[in-house]
Amino acid sequence: MIPHVIPYGRQDIRDEDVAAVEAVLRSDWLTQGPIVPRFEEAVAARCGAGHAVAVNSATSALHLACLALDLKPGDTLWTTPNTFVASANCGRYCGASVDFVDIEQNSLNLDPAALTAKLERAEKAGALPKIVVAVDFAGLSCEMAAIRALADRYGFRVIEDASHAIGGRYQGEAIGNCRHADITVFSFHPVKIITTGEGGMALCNDAELAERMARLRSHGIQRDVTTQAAEGPWYYEQTELGFNYRMTDMQAALGLSQLARLDDYVAARRRLADRYDRLLAGLPLQTPRRDAAAESVWHLYVIRLDDAVLARPGRRAVFEHLRAAGIGVNVHYIPVHLQPDYRRLGFAPGYFPVAEDYYARAITLPLYPGLSDAEQDRVVAELKEALA
Repeated sequence: MIPHVIPYGRQDIRDEDVAAVEAVLRSDWLTQGPIVPRFEEAVAARCGAGHAVAVNSATSALHLACLALDLKPGDTLWTTPNTFVASANCGRYCGASVDFVDIEQNSLNLDPAALTAKLERAEKAGALPKIVVAVDFAGLSCEMAAIRALADRYGFRVIEDASHAIGGRYQGEAIGNCRHADITVFSFHPVKIITTGEGGMALCNDAELAERMARLRSHGIQRDVTTQAAEGPWYYEQTELGFNYRMTDMQAALGLSQLARLDDYVAARRRLADRYDRLLAGLPLQTPRRDAAAESVWHLYVIRLDDAVLARPGRRAVFEHLRAAGIGVNVHYIPVHLQPDYRRLGFAPGYFPVAEDYYARAITLPLYPGLSDAEQDRVVAELKEALA
């Protein structure tokens, strides 16, 4: 008998979400209507940002952020190896080179000390980055104040890839307010904190950056009122090469409905993370770090196996035992520099040892608001059996 599968992440869709989407389906506007701006305004207000630009994925938002910050061939983007490939690929979409900065042992985020050392070497070599993409891994903010201070000193721009982190806080303030970042990006993929199905958003406090990202998401087209007066009301101009990265009103309606429950979702994730901490105490593994300066939203709950477990039975045996028992564990992430496409660029094992050591130990356990205590108990029981 195949056991009931407990996934590592799952969306929560309720009647009010369905009703919100249905209302759009019965309206005159399925896309390019009034709901997307309403969603943008709501997220910006929630985070304390001046502007928000909704798009069809966080990957698109990262790409537009790089373009808005004028990343181009000959420039370099740095990011963490412990992330999904999109955090690095966005630089390559612009023709720029990509490099990485190793992670901090406890937070698993980009290490400010490693960044400082790399910047010192790059300054001497005349090879400073144009952009640094700081990723809030698992929903825990990077040390953004330290990264901002380095940006001010060395002259690079900062994109905060907060795809995991809407609803989180850093130094008592909402992630997404862009106090320390030029642009912050959220993801609304189904396993994230709130969902629009697929979708993303870029937030900033610079009106010109927001205007350019909004133009680029819709083919680089703008409608100039003065020119329309001379040519006719139909007139529009493509002023630069853009993309079709628009979010639909159906997606935005779902996002608005979900946003109303953001605090409840975060509270549920935090309760489950606290419960995991208690249930896993004393096992041969390391639970995620807690940070007094940052309040995680617990997009992921990642354990790291001790050396003894790596020796026997081994990470793969533990993983496969859990999968066979219907526990939908995962691994986040294979370090980006170890992907075949990046090895072809010259990266190799040993380049970022902290990220590589973390990867060798990591298993992501199920965590989502709908996870019941009984299901969580089952996850822990199967994990204990796998470790025995």
